[in-house]
Amino acid sequence: MAALVPLWARELWGANKSLGDAGLGNSRNAAGVRLPLRRRRPVDANWPSQSAWKRLNDEVEGNLIPVDFPIEPCVKETRSADCQALMSNIHNPYYIGDQPGLTQTLGWVDAWVSKPSVYAVAARNADHIAAAVNFARENDLRLVIKGGGHSYQGTSDAEDSLLVWMRHMHDITMQEAFVPQGCKGGPQKAVTLGAGTIWMQAYDAVTTKAGAYVQGGGCTTVGVAGLVQSGGFGSFSKHYGTAAAGLLEAEVVTSDGKVRIANACTNSDLFWALKGGGGGTFGAISKVTLRAHELPEFFGAAIVRVKAASDEAFRRLLSYFITFYRDHLFNDHWGEHARITGDNVLDLLMVCHDLTPEDVKRIWQPFLDWVARSPGSYTLQGQPILASMSARHWWDVEWSKQHHLSIFEVDQRPGAGPNNAWWTGDSGQVAWFIYGYESLWMPASLLNADSQQRLVRALFTGSRHKTIELHFNKGLAGGPSDAIEATRNTATNPAVLEAFALAIVGDAGGGYPGVRGHEPNVAAGRKARQEIHKCVNELRAIVPNGGAYVSESNFFQEDWQHAYWGSNYGRLAALKKKYDPTGLFFVHNGVGSEGWSDNGFVRKTSRRS
Repeated sequence: MAALVPLWARELWGANKSLGDAGLGNSRNAAGVRLPLRRRRPVDANWPSQSAWKRLNDEVEGNLIPVDFPIEPCVKETRSADCQALMSNIHNPYYIGDQPGLTQTLGWVDAWVSKPSVYAVAARNADHIAAAVNFARENDLRLVIKGGGHSYQGTSDAEDSLLVWMRHMHDITMQEAFVPQGCKGGPQKAVTLGAGTIWMQAYDAVTTKAGAYVQGGGCTTVGVAGLVQSGGFGSFSKHYGTAAAGLLEAEVVTSDGKVRIANACTNSDLFWALKGGGGGTFGAISKVTLRAHELPEFFGAAIVRVKAASDEAFRRLLSYFITFYRDHLFNDHWGEHARITGDNVLDLLMVCHDLTPEDVKRIWQPFLDWVARSPGSYTLQGQPILASMSARHWWDVEWSKQHHLSIFEVDQRPGAGPNNAWWTGDSGQVAWFIYGYESLWMPASLLNADSQQRLVRALFTGSRHKTIELHFNKGLAGGPSDAIEATRNTATNPAVLEAFALAIVGDAGGGYPGVRGHEPNVAAGRKARQEIHKCVNELRAIVPNGGAYVSESNFFQEDWQHAYWGSNYGRLAALKKKYDPTGLFFVHNGVGSEGWSDNGFVRKTSRRS
């Protein structure tokens, strides 16, 4: 009997054993709003007709496109010309971004695999987005929003869905005297960016060309709008606060298809939710306006790698570094990270804000002197780099070429833009297949003298399982009060305000299921996930009930509502019901996702709400 029941019906039955008088189609909430019990799939008889799709295409001015899946040729035959073309481009994030059917992360072991939508609206403006939103709502379709396509957790793709693809919406306008609509405050310098803009485009326009600064992401190919909605950290967040804290105004299409302005004076509750409440959850942003800051004279870096000769020497090194960090680096000048490895290496890649080359060398000399005093215990691996440079050239690809700095990878495709570049250190994230990934905010109280040894023990013991990264710019403790207060007025977990760093532990490989010779190593992935969990549990032992960063966290995160948003979750859940009562916008572990099956196709309950 079961074999005769369609897949969607079995899904629905498994998720909702008692349908009552709701039937197989819809329910209604207390306000009388129709609540679809399941999303339609192409195999369903009531999937939209070709004439309906044509009407949508007309409404979006010919920008409805079928979505190709560039990996499919490799599943069929790896030696084919199409597969070879994919293989030669798959590690180029700009190529991936140009494909509506691809995402930078190809999947996560035992969690999800990148799959294409059926159709995409290649949106050029908010009206195109609104048409797609209305079509998805009226036809009970799974809707997906993609800007940069950089999500680790697969939130920017879904099989059998309609995709709103923002890639072409990358207009950038500098605003010398911006006042949010409906507000009466003084004008301020700002930049307005389309939702398809990536950060390299933003930094080129704002910093390289205009000589100002906008707080964005560290990875240059992350989408602007997605980063803002998830909170958003860059190398200099310790000084400027999160990207969400810099949001002045957003244009957003909500689930009713209306194009709304959200700022501190208009739709202020929605504005707050968009500042860190999660991408693709409260609406589809079409453009954002962010605060533009005065650019400091210098950005710089300290790159030092120290190898300890024994476990005991490594413990001493960690202990000294924690004290050194507290006394010299725990301030708004320093960001980025330290890597603590299982082979007793402390790998430091720190960046700084507003420090001269002489300042950088002076600050780090005591650390180098301490290492040099114990040549039998410690070895410097490579020549330390202690320097700073003109901040205006930090993202200037041409300047870097002229000065022979091998810090960027560039898009080698014919006709590629000269600024299609990404940091060499981010190359490992392009077309990876994640084994496991977890994060934990580390409170600044652990830097106190009476707590440092607890921290050192946890770091050392955890590193026996997996490498630990401490991202100092992703904890705002030690930063200026105005940046902390601006971030306090966002939806991000308040734990970030008291944290000196975000601890990140992860591992990944390559490949894609079904591609012969390029399959992900599932056994290695599962083993790595276990070791990652053991590692982070050593840190959780000293940080009970700690939070995690929504964009860099475990797909299988326990108690994700508290971990991602802490005390803010109740308010976010209420706003989700207000602005998206039918749950049209769904992402994995997003606000309100509890009411849906894991894939977002089936509502879990039919009771009236």
